Amino acid sequence: MADRLTQLQDAVDQLANQFIASIYYVHKHHNLQILSATDSVRVDKKENEPAPQDPDVDPYPAEQFKAGQRELAQDLILKEQQIEYLISILPGLENSEKDQEQTIKRLEEDLRIAEEQRKQALKEKEAVLARLEGVIRSVKRP
Repeated sequence: MADRLTQLQDAVDQLANQFIASIYYVHKHHNLQILSATDSVRVDKKENEPAPQDPDVDPYPAEQFKAGQRELAQDLILKEQQIEYLISILPGLENSEKDQEQTIKRLEEDLRIAEEQRKQALKEKEAVLARLEGVIRSVKRP
């Protein structure tokens, strides 16, 4: 499992991707509308041809479009809440510098003990290998 900072960075990256996907959804599936009197929709058409459609826009029915927007908004809110949670569990926010130094010293001691155990295990391995090699050499062929 990744550490908390990596999880936080991944969540922020995912949120950015969700923002982009939301903008793309709205751009791709909105219904072309004039919002004010000064707005205009440019239509270049030749005689006897239907009005061209913007190939980038595929309008959805109003209810389907609203439902999609609602789902995207819920996903954004959930991701934001996940990010808030990850931020809240980051270490150090409630610990003083002295507490953090004590934690580091304790972890260094744990690491020193683990290193001694590793060295002891390596010595035991070497001893067992030497004994095994002696046994193998003492075996004679019939």
